[in-house]
Amino acid sequence: MSVITQAMILAAGKGTRLRPLTLETPKPLVEVGGQPLIVWHIKALQAAGITDITINASWLADKLMNALGDGAQFGVQLHWSLEEDEPLETAGGIFQALQTGKLKDAPFILVNSDVWTLFDFTKLTTYELSADQRAHLLLIDNPEHNNGGDFAVNNGLASEQAIGEADKYTFAGISVVSPRLVDGLVSGQSAALAPLLKQAMIKFQVTAEVITDNWIDVGTPERLEQINSFIETKGAGMHKGA
Repeated sequence: MSVITQAMILAAGKGTRLRPLTLETPKPLVEVGGQPLIVWHIKALQAAGITDITINASWLADKLMNALGDGAQFGVQLHWSLEEDEPLETAGGIFQALQTGKLKDAPFILVNSDVWTLFDFTKLTTYELSADQRAHLLLIDNPEHNNGGDFAVNNGLASEQAIGEADKYTFAGISVVSPRLVDGLVSGQSAALAPLLKQAMIKFQVTAEVITDNWIDVGTPERLEQINSFIETKGAGMHKGA
């Protein structure tokens, strides 16, 4: 059984929906439950045995890098993939990290920095992609702001369209990804991940599962307030001191 030993956290976005808060603070450093949002992910990955973590950065990158450093304070090794002019979007950011050796040419756990969850990443560290598989996605019941969902699951395979009575779910921003998913991109190219996933889905190369863990997309001031209230009320700080 192969073990996944690396992860990438997508953190290059400008966080425009959280302005004016993100005009001076990188979105990943916005505090949730008393610590930066991205630190929840770093600590959860470390607790799962993932200590090799790549972070792409663009908007206010210096502030983000100064706050997190090389990761030693969290017991991990952070590798910084800088997108200095403009963010390369999700797929472009992954491709650059692979081309520059920040990410090894092996499957990795991919996490959006702007979601908050108590998901246990150890459930993914032993996930093994098949030779022609490009990704395994985690889906969540649709929140109010995404009623229509993103993808369906049919016999374990992810698809853009639901078949029969199947429901569509929301992509949780957490996945296991093969480097082959971004094959064909070129250096410096800005490219989103969703079209590549959809192309792979047509070829039956993407699997998915639905999780029930606490999860929220911290995309607006209202949802930031919501998750802070949840943590304060429920005492959901189990990763905070991990």
